[in-house]
Amino acid sequence: MFSRFLLGIAFILAPASAFAWGATGHEYVSGVAAQLLPAEVPSFVRGKDAVATIAQYGRELDRSKGAGKTHDGERDPGHFVDLFDNGQVMGVLAFSALPETRGEYDALLNASGTDQYKAGYLPYSIVDGYQQIVKDFGYWRASGIAAKNAKSAADRAYFKADVKRREALTLRDIGVWTHYLGDAAQPLHASVHYDIWGMPNPNNYNQTKGFHQRFEGQWLRANIKRAAVLAAVPAFHDCACPLMQRVTGFLTETESEVEPLFKLEAKGVFPAPALDSGGAPIPAASTDPEAAAFATKALARGAAEARDLIVLAWRDSAHAVVGYPGVNVADVMSGKVVLTTTMYAND
Repeated sequence: MFSRFLLGIAFILAPASAFAWGATGHEYVSGVAAQLLPAEVPSFVRGKDAVATIAQYGRELDRSKGAGKTHDGERDPGHFVDLFDNGQVMGVLAFSALPETRGEYDALLNASGTDQYKAGYLPYSIVDGYQQIVKDFGYWRASGIAAKNAKSAADRAYFKADVKRREALTLRDIGVWTHYLGDAAQPLHASVHYDIWGMPNPNNYNQTKGFHQRFEGQWLRANIKRAAVLAAVPAFHDCACPLMQRVTGFLTETESEVEPLFKLEAKGVFPAPALDSGGAPIPAASTDPEAAAFATKALARGAAEARDLIVLAWRDSAHAVVGYPGVNVADVMSGKVVLTTTMYAND
């Protein structure tokens, strides 16, 4: 009975189109993550231009919204996951034990009368993107080595050009993917209470639509500085645990901040800012310290998680498989295998 009650609330509250952080917030998360990458990560990801590029791509997934029903219907649910107060997806599926694929996830939700599109599948967006970054870095490693030691001049020229292609693609993939880490750090994207509290509401939390956008968008731009986010990013952390476990753990911590956020909102500390003639928020003359600390911490958590996972993807890429039917990057690095173009373009 409890699960069915929660499920009914989910259908009422589930977001039709989910945004997390406005352009400013996403640029902070993605750009700060890139800026704080350690020297072990290739310089093409860490340079000034690369940081600016990744920051801009950090908002790309919101720019693409509205492309059409097929596009939006498939992609929008990838930005959130509806966790209930009992810590379960839609109140029915244990978040601590998600299956490996979205198909399996959807089947489990179907058995309870819902699906991945209503529940959201943000954890899978993050894992999917991570695996792509590992592959991107793997190809960059392998092509860079082959550009120097391939046996023919034609092969060396191909791989030299491929390094540049891989760099451009990797920056794009990192920037777009880190958008999801920004989403995962926004409490309202990890909860069924995504905009209003809903019912039951014993503590009289916000029931007026628009809080979500006000908090993450105009208020944030007017009140939070990038330098503050940069300064608040915690040290690198490797849990040495399976990726999905790390992702669900991160989102569970994010969800724990939902009620504190609604408590702050009840104090009136997230006022809509004044706008200039162009419609841009005017920087606030003063900001509630508790509200500023809350938002800054959330953004810094997203930047830290993005930075950490980029580093871990780089490390994992040393054992990626590239080409067809497949060559281990470790074998290319050791000299055991000398790449040829046919290994990349074998029909």
